[in-house]
Order: sequence, then structure tokens, then C-alpha cells
Amino acid sequence: MGRVRKALVVGGGIGGLSAAIALRRAGIDVDLVEIHTKWTVYHVGIVVQGNFIRAMVALGIADECVAAGFPYDGVEFRDLQGNLLADIHGIKLAGPNYPSDLGLTRPALHEVLSRNAIKVGTNVRLGVTFNEIRQFDDRVEVSFTDGTTGTYDVVIGADGVNSKVRQTIFGEEFKPKYTGQGVWRYNVPRPPELNRAVMYSGLPTGKCGFIPLTQDTGYVFLVQAEPEDLRIPEDQLAPEMRKRLASCTGVMAQLRDQIVDSHLVVYRPLRALFMPPPWYRGRVILIGDAAHAVTPHMGQGAAQATEDAVVLGELLARDEPIGDLFEAFMRRRYERCKFVFDASIQMGEWEQHPTPDADPTGLTAKLMPTLAAPI
Repeated sequence: MGRVRKALVVGGGIGGLSAAIALRRAGIDVDLVEIHTKWTVYHVGIVVQGNFIRAMVALGIADECVAAGFPYDGVEFRDLQGNLLADIHGIKLAGPNYPSDLGLTRPALHEVLSRNAIKVGTNVRLGVTFNEIRQFDDRVEVSFTDGTTGTYDVVIGADGVNSKVRQTIFGEEFKPKYTGQGVWRYNVPRPPELNRAVMYSGLPTGKCGFIPLTQDTGYVFLVQAEPEDLRIPEDQLAPEMRKRLASCTGVMAQLRDQIVDSHLVVYRPLRALFMPPPWYRGRVILIGDAAHAVTPHMGQGAAQATEDAVVLGELLARDEPIGDLFEAFMRRRYERCKFVFDASIQMGEWEQHPTPDADPTGLTAKLMPTLAAPI
């Protein structure tokens, strides 16, 4: 049989770093390769819910994550005039000492994850990825772009939506698809009255809102239908984002008018992918966006990647056949990730193609008990 003693993690994002921490806590030696030479992430915010914080507790870093962000409770749904449509409170899944929801910047989260991955003994190599992965019954041999080689018990592909590991192991068949929408983000000072997430409906083919990130900052976001090949000159991003928010009133109008620096506008087309099972072949397994890249409508991308990591770390600590462990991983992760993926895609479809039975608040409320279930 042979217990897993050494693993390779490909990708130094949220999922990869979480996996490295989880495996090191399980006593497994970990090499992590990240193709970028500078270990940086773009300066936008993310919103995470109680299941993410619960996963951070399992990794031993929840206190640091909460301290780096802005804890709050649930989400308000309002129309463009500011009228309250629904108020959904979060669930404190990590226990009474932790919040139900948390906003924080990507750089702040990255700093916590990378610092702890190194602290627990992960061997991190930047500016390096793999050239070739060769699988055998009892090992995986990997050659790297820096001319070195390594032998591992397992390889974990955590290299994102455009995963090279996925392409190498599963072929060209599985590629992310454009969902029809794009997301705009811009960091602003946090108004004192906005101390939780707020979503505003009423925009054509989308929604906008505000997420608090720290005591002093937050971000405005806009999700709506955009051409897949949208091309806007970089110096026009701010006026284009303001134009799309022209119908906002009240505090959102005030925040809209602060969107002035085009170089600080972050726009991304939304692409999604959900791999059929299994997410592994032999001794190589995919986690996070490499297997299930979800849109941000339910705020679950980071959470699902970290849950993958926690479950994988727990399972690989066992002295059982790799195939059995990977099958156990699929049993615990597939249906849960599929529910989140389908709900996120449904949200986007309702925004682009409204129907009489569209119920975003109801779907959000339905998601809560699913996320509360143990992983």
C-alpha cells in the first residue's frame, strides 16, 4: 500500500497554498511550483462565507484570515432605489468565536496563505512549472522547466481555470466556457453605514453591490452581460464602469462617482468549467478551479477550493490505496461542488434572461444549509 509521503502541488493560488498547508499538517512532504516569478495577485477583494472560515480553522489559520479582513453577517438585497427586498443572515459555521461572513483583499489572503505554507515547511519554487508528468504504479516522475526532476507519491493540479495539469492528464476536451457576463471591481473607501454585503438588483442583465474589505475600505462590483470579445481602452475603464452604474441612486451613486482611476478598475470575463467525474487519473488529481471553476455569484470559488484542500489533506494522511482515497474524495466533494456550480450558473442565467420563476434570494437561502453540512 504505502502511505503518501511526498506530494507535488502545481499552482500557488488559494487552492494550491491551502493544499500545501493541509498536506504538511498531515506530515506529508510538499513541493509547490508556481509558474509566475513574482508571487503576487491582483488587488481586488473577495467575499467568503462560513464554510470558508471553517476550512481555515481546519488549516489552523482562521484567526489570521479574520484579522486581515472585515467580519460581517449575511447579505442585504435591495433595489436600485435602496429599498430592502430581502435580508439573509449568515451561519457561524466555524463556531461562535468566528463570523459568518468575511470580506478581505486577495493580497491579504494570499499573504496569510503563503506565509503559513512556508512556515509549515512547504518547499516553494517560483518561476517554475512542469515539463512532463510520467505515471507509474507506485510513483509519479516529474520533470520541471528549470531542468530538475522529482519523484512523488501524488501530484495535485491546483493551477486554475486554464490548468496545464488538466490539459496534460485529461487532454484538450475540457475547457472553460464564457458564461455571457463579465465582472467589474473597484476599491473605494468604506462608507460607515455599509458594514455588510449589499446586492442591488434592477440593472439590465446583471447586478451591482458593495463588499466591505477592511474598516476603511471595500469594493464596488458590477456583474452584467458583456460581449465575450469586449475591448475597452485601458484609460476608459473608469468612465465605462460609471456609465454602466448610471441608474444607481443613494450610496451606490456616491460610490460610483468615486470610480475615477481607470488603472484601478479590474474587469474579467466570467468563464466556468465543471469536470465530469472522476477528477483524477492514476496518482494525479485536480482541485479548485482546475476541476470546478465557478462564477462569483454565490461567493464560493475560494471556499470550494479550500474545502477540497482540507478533505484531500485528511484523506491522504491515511495508509490506504491511492485510488480508494481519491474515490473517497470524489464522494465527499463532487455533489457539493456541483450544487454550488449549478446555483452560480443559474444566478447568471436569471440575470441575463429573467423568467417569472426567477428567485435569486430563495436560491441564496437554499444554499445556506448545503454549505452548513459537514464536508
